[in-house]
Amino acid sequence: MHLSDCFSFTGPYNEKVMARIIAVCNQKGGVGKTTTSVNLGAYLAAQGKYVLLVDLDSQANATLGLGMEVEPTAQNVYHSLVSDANPLPMVRKTSIFGYDILPAAQSLAGATVELVSMEEREYRLRRALNHLRNNYDYILIDCPPSLGLLTINALVASDHVLIPVQCEYYALEGLGQLMRTIDLVRGGINPDLGVLGVVLTMHDKRIQLSRQVVNEVMNNFPGRVFQAVIPRVISVAEAPSFGKTILQHDPAGKAAMAYRHLAEEIMRLG
Repeated sequence: MHLSDCFSFTGPYNEKVMARIIAVCNQKGGVGKTTTSVNLGAYLAAQGKYVLLVDLDSQANATLGLGMEVEPTAQNVYHSLVSDANPLPMVRKTSIFGYDILPAAQSLAGATVELVSMEEREYRLRRALNHLRNNYDYILIDCPPSLGLLTINALVASDHVLIPVQCEYYALEGLGQLMRTIDLVRGGINPDLGVLGVVLTMHDKRIQLSRQVVNEVMNNFPGRVFQAVIPRVISVAEAPSFGKTILQHDPAGKAAMAYRHLAEEIMRLG
């Protein structure tokens, strides 16, 4: 039985005016989730799309990686979740035209505890993004490395899920639980949720293990793995330290080409 048998994948996008919301999700940390969110957004914007990145991780790495300062006292996505504040004034423009971010801060770490006692706690992010959905072509959600209430909020708010999987040992560890969670969400509070597919990250073609992981993922997700494979290169690790995307830091490099191809593949789906 393939892991992909646990739930249904999405087909082509339905025609609609509102933004397509994509949760970039894997509860396993260190898989390139934030890197993929930040750089996919950059290349969608470079293709002329209006893009919002929602940083839903209290580490705020996506916020920092786009050159933003984390301001503990400023309103951020946390305030939209716990107090239903309109997120529009919180949105900040990045240095790339058409690419905005709804930032995070460390206060987001307490949101899960506060949400537990709230009514319709799974719908808080969906309600917040309804204020913004008409302003963008794509909204990407950088999910935290867990399957808690923040990730559930992302899945309920989204149309699709993009799953980054690193080409390393235990690559598929925990994916079964992620899939069951997606299936539960689809079976109840968001029946239209689909899985866009899997993107392979941190690939090193010189290492046999990377090649083995590619084969394993393709066997488990037949026809559902993006052709773009993100290589393990130093420029990807360096870019966030300069507050830049790979588009800005090393636009001619292999990783930049891979993220451009990923953006093109996703755009072709709709």
